Amino acid sequence: MLLSIFAIVEKIKKSIATVVKHTGSHYIISELPQWELIPAVVRGKLRLSGGSTTNPIAVGDKVEYSVVTDESGIPCGEAVIHSVLPRDNYVIRKSTNLSRQCHIIASNVDCAYLVVTIDRPETKWPFIDRFLVTCAAYRVPVKILLNKMDLYRDDELLMEKVSLFHSIYEDAGYQVMDISVVENFGIDELREQCRQAGISLFSGVSGVGKSSLIKSLDPSLEPKISNISDKHLQGRHTTTFYEIYPLAGGGFIIDTPGIRGFGLVDLEQEELSAYFPEMLRVEDNCRFKPCTHTHEPGCAVIRGVEEGSISLERYNSYLGMLDEESKYR
Repeated sequence: MLLSIFAIVEKIKKSIATVVKHTGSHYIISELPQWELIPAVVRGKLRLSGGSTTNPIAVGDKVEYSVVTDESGIPCGEAVIHSVLPRDNYVIRKSTNLSRQCHIIASNVDCAYLVVTIDRPETKWPFIDRFLVTCAAYRVPVKILLNKMDLYRDDELLMEKVSLFHSIYEDAGYQVMDISVVENFGIDELREQCRQAGISLFSGVSGVGKSSLIKSLDPSLEPKISNISDKHLQGRHTTTFYEIYPLAGGGFIIDTPGIRGFGLVDLEQEELSAYFPEMLRVEDNCRFKPCTHTHEPGCAVIRGVEEGSISLERYNSYLGMLDEESKYR
């Protein structure tokens, strides 16, 4: 009997895998780029080490795990996650300003795609800018997908908003891609970008069409899709878990639940402007250093707003973030 137990223990082997799905206390992992799904659980000690985050292990995390097998190599139960390897980057948020806990949306992301819409629903400027600032702060390359273009083309007012959106964010230094699932517009280019990137994160508020967009990239995938609520012109939460999908042509996509609030995490007021590319380009020309870009004479950022080289919308987002950080610090 004792020999049999030792034979099993000797078959315990630790390996490295990526978390591809998180469902409460259970995880699915795979040794990417291989797609062989392994159910896993977490040791209680590790689960308690998450600190102020609601999820000590996030989708995209690389973890060290082990599986016990018998002498013939057949697994004996679920895999056990022992540790989380250091993250290259991650996207993190607070759901509200008053919240003390944070949530890591995904980690080790090669490119984050923020999916936005001009209408049905309208993605608010402050949400967009908070997401972009967070990506910059935590070293996540980010691009913007302007989705549902088929709804805007015959509406002159909406197309003016599209033009303004492009002007503001492209001038700031971001790539903005027009996308339409209905017209299959921009899908081929996006699919190729995802194939080359490795692991791509798709995020946005509810109803912007993330799941439909993912399905258009690979029709074999089955992310949940729902219609917009006519009563509130908002999206309904259809994706309930954070999950990685493999694309048929190569690459992986992280689908996320729709996000309603996006509070900043651990960003100091004096460093905030460094995460606005258009401000970073000119702030060395400010008369005073450090400069808050709010009231100081000779401020290059304020001058840029007055002259139109820095958009008023983005500047107002910056002021809102400063105010938010001072209130809830």
